Amino acid sequence: MPVRRLLICLLVTCVAITASAQSRRRAQLTAPQTNGPVPVVAAPQARLLESMVMNSSLMNQAVKFSIYLPPDYYISNRRYPVVYLLHGYGDDETGWVQFGEADRIADVGIKSGELPPMIIVMPNGGASWFVNDYQNKVRYEDMFVQELIPHIDSMFRTRTQREFRAISGLSMGGFGSLTLAMHHADLFGSCAALSAGIRTDEGFVNIPDERYNTVFAPVFSGPAKGEDRLTITWKRNSPITLARSAPESDLTKVRWYIDCGDDDALSIGNSMLHLALLNRRIPHEYRVRDGAHTWTYWRTGLPDALKFIAQSFHR
Repeated sequence: MPVRRLLICLLVTCVAITASAQSRRRAQLTAPQTNGPVPVVAAPQARLLESMVMNSSLMNQAVKFSIYLPPDYYISNRRYPVVYLLHGYGDDETGWVQFGEADRIADVGIKSGELPPMIIVMPNGGASWFVNDYQNKVRYEDMFVQELIPHIDSMFRTRTQREFRAISGLSMGGFGSLTLAMHHADLFGSCAALSAGIRTDEGFVNIPDERYNTVFAPVFSGPAKGEDRLTITWKRNSPITLARSAPESDLTKVRWYIDCGDDDALSIGNSMLHLALLNRRIPHEYRVRDGAHTWTYWRTGLPDALKFIAQSFHR
């Protein structure tokens, strides 16, 4: 073969080999990796554990509670502040989630950064008004303080200092949150009561008999009329009476938030509580918004109540 033709053949071969190598390199750069599936990292999700059970020796029965755990609970080792969120009369441990959308509201607030990650405990209070009854047979307050709080602190990663524990509620639960915080100022850093079931002594005396005997008598007095309803149990648990008589050092330990609609029949009692605190110069936040005794009012009020509470979780 002539030398010139041989050189041309070698040149063509080299060009072909170089082009093939470049093609394989491009294919390697653009082809998907085959070393295994690409991992998909899911965003942390909050957990709602509904109708959990704690056996209470003080109540001699099982007490149910639902609990909201923040999105990063299962991927961290940290401890979290706790809010106890109490339901209204006729509801149970599922009410704040089913009708109040408390879990969704907490999710939105935490994801936006308006709320810090927190645990929310929603216990079933039955029709107890969250206090010990006049016969001391249904000892709900004792159970709450001596059994439920220690149970939550032992089962979940909570911050157990007073400043990182708050209590809130609506209607009967608003009453309970105020009473429990006033009785146990050493346990709670803040209290946010929505449309609390507060009544003046005069208002309590004038509740129609049928309603009184159904809703209030089992807890505060037994069947009673007139001023016979103003028992020691009523006076011991009335937020207005407590605001007027509890030690100032106890009342000032807790940050107070009171919110009641202008069309709510309970607005009188809530305003009287506001005045009682005002007269003693006890710092508190008092809100009156347009609305009545409805879930719409409580759903729209819970975000601000939680923001108020969250301020106690910061230093």
